[in-house]
Amino acid sequence: MADPYSTLGVARNASEKDIKSAYRKLAKELHPDRNKDNPRASERFSEVTRAYDLLSDKDKRAQFDRGEIDADGNPAMPFGMGGGGFGRGPQGRPGAQGGFSAQDFEGFAGADGVDLGDLFEGLFNRGGMGGARTAGRRPPPPRTGANVQYRLRVPFTDAATLQPQRITLADGKTIDLKLPAGVEDGTQMRLKGKGEPGPGGHGDALVTISIEPHPFFRRDGDDVRVDLPITLDEAVGGAKVKVPTVEGPVMLTVAPGSGSGKVLRLKGRGFSKKGGGRGDQLVTIEIDLPEDVSELAGKLEGWRDPRNVRAKLGV
Repeated sequence: MADPYSTLGVARNASEKDIKSAYRKLAKELHPDRNKDNPRASERFSEVTRAYDLLSDKDKRAQFDRGEIDADGNPAMPFGMGGGGFGRGPQGRPGAQGGFSAQDFEGFAGADGVDLGDLFEGLFNRGGMGGARTAGRRPPPPRTGANVQYRLRVPFTDAATLQPQRITLADGKTIDLKLPAGVEDGTQMRLKGKGEPGPGGHGDALVTISIEPHPFFRRDGDDVRVDLPITLDEAVGGAKVKVPTVEGPVMLTVAPGSGSGKVLRLKGRGFSKKGGGRGDQLVTIEIDLPEDVSELAGKLEGWRDPRNVRAKLGV
């Protein structure tokens, strides 16, 4: 892949905001759904997505800037590798592994009159460096194509109930993705053979799950929490009230005398667990008083609660 900064059209010192803005603009322009008759746009969409995935990750961006990884996120070739063990000989002739050969040292003598040509002749021809030792090595297998990174935003209730999610790949094809039990924000799924083509076959698609926040549900491990407002008369006298869950509303019994902060449990209404089963939904009661309490105050006139409800606080 080309330099990710060039792919997104940003400077190397671009801020996270600039990088995100450039990506959103290009992704909108190149998305396969808008360019069904332009295969090059699909390729560019994939390149832009990979560039953004690298630069939006602070650690990977720093590694790339230091030259530790390449634009595909693979480790960079260590210093000195890839060009032979010793470079080229004094006469420009390639030696062992593209470096010096024994003939390159003919006529050279050490301080004690030792013929260096003889010395290196033994090293090269007896398997000391290169030569016979490398002749029998098998060529490396052809490389598969590059992996393609995707980020999939999943609604909170869909993640809790493992609803299949439809995702559009860089080639324009759509697939229904089955979420794994215990899915969390940041869970990565691998789709075999859905990446870039290569001599050794297609790479993979790596899908990172991003669970969207919910207006009133909160996740607590495998459980789901929600605060439920009730009226004063429901708290005092008890009531059956409707409460939302990730699978739709259900009726919940509030016992007489329930105060704010009391937690009620709905079994099996939470997230699916990795080992099987589901967490619970925890409902916290909150007594909601009306803005105008004049009528209520009139009914309570002359009545006082004799308890010291703040005794446990030491006051």
